[in-house]
Amino acid sequence: MTRYVVDASIAIKWFIPEQLSDAAGRLRQPGLRLSAPAFFWLEIGNVLVKKIRRGELTREEGDYVLKELRRLPLQQHADERLFRPAYTLALQTHRSLYDCLYLALAEVIDGRMVTADRKFYAALMAGEQGRRVLWVEDLPQPV
Repeated sequence: MTRYVVDASIAIKWFIPEQLSDAAGRLRQPGLRLSAPAFFWLEIGNVLVKKIRRGELTREEGDYVLKELRRLPLQQHADERLFRPAYTLALQTHRSLYDCLYLALAEVIDGRMVTADRKFYAALMAGEQGRRVLWVEDLPQPV
């Protein structure tokens, strides 16, 4: 069974209808093994704060998303063990350390990082790390 690492660009689409929400929803099938670095919570919180400030969400809606995310079977992994490999990946790929935390986790658990971040995905597909990254629309269809 494939293990998937989800980033904030995926998780936010589970609760807020936007482009690619349907594709991201495929990761909510029962039985999938989903993981995220601890940093995920800071990033998702930041996305929600921005949406609340811009008037796209109410505070109550943001609180609801956080509460529901905590209920999902999303295995959290400590950032400390991911820092060194993420740092190395960030230098090799010229991507942010934040994004590379997800990529490092995919390596550590021998999984694939699923993203809806087109720029990050495009930057990695041509290189050595391309096998670890999966575009959200390329997820297998539910059986």
